[in-house]
Amino acid sequence: MIEKLFKKIEEYDTIILHRHSRPDLDALGSQRGLALTLKEAYPSKKIYMVGDMSTRYAFLGAMDEVKDDAYLNALVIITDVSVSTMVSDERYKNAKEVFIIDHHKNASDITTNVISDTSKIAVCELITKILLDRGFVIPPYAATSFFGGIVTDSGRFQYGETTGDTLRIAGMLLDLGADKEFIYKNIYTESLQDRLMKNWFGTQFKTTSAGVAYLKNDKDIFEKFPVDFFNISRGMVGVMAGIAEIPIWCNFTYDIENDVIIGEFRSRDISIVDIAKKYGGGGHDLACGATLHSWDEVDQVIEDFNTLLRN
Repeated sequence: MIEKLFKKIEEYDTIILHRHSRPDLDALGSQRGLALTLKEAYPSKKIYMVGDMSTRYAFLGAMDEVKDDAYLNALVIITDVSVSTMVSDERYKNAKEVFIIDHHKNASDITTNVISDTSKIAVCELITKILLDRGFVIPPYAATSFFGGIVTDSGRFQYGETTGDTLRIAGMLLDLGADKEFIYKNIYTESLQDRLMKNWFGTQFKTTSAGVAYLKNDKDIFEKFPVDFFNISRGMVGVMAGIAEIPIWCNFTYDIENDVIIGEFRSRDISIVDIAKKYGGGGHDLACGATLHSWDEVDQVIEDFNTLLRN
């Protein structure tokens, strides 16, 4: 499939890169890193990046403005997601051909043109390896994007899925000019307001007798903290991490725009992805999520995690 993708890249004059909505840095880094590398290799081609943006990762750069008719004879490459409901910008459906590069444990309902390796902790790791194996020159600004995705999806190389290859690929990106100080400064430096918000959430979570910690954030939370959804849903799940008595922790946040509840699930060393899949979600063994439709369903998820721990 890799050979087929790069044959198509050679054929098409217009290539548009998508990724999942409400992107994390692996989604943005893989999209941007691949786009910038292809632009360097094929300067005469029209290569675009599209999708919604999070203010948290705006430092990486803006998306492109792309007209609808650009898709009619375009190749679309979607990174870091295989499920149609999670792709940012539905115009990918109008493309002539679609390919996916992913590392999550989800089957695709979009296309059979899928390149996937679930052993990779980040799709940035997978794409970097593919590009280097094929002899592409990854420019420094692309290397920085890939490096950011690897750092964040590996939890600064702490998560169990981190391998020797992960570290070797990260090292190669540094050798290629990845700016680690730029990534670390923008990810791990926060405002006083953000730190106070994080401290508040750190006092609000509840725990079950089995050892599950959870936050339930209803719509009123955005009146207390007028930040974007990502800052609370993905941003606050980590306040429950690193506690010896808590092997599984979850953050449930009401999505006002779509009238659903987004669950972010994390585990220290017990696979929880099957429970995410039970509710139509997915992801990694130790980091996954699902879209839920009521607070009763949220309670069912928590009870499933209780059962998992008790067994």
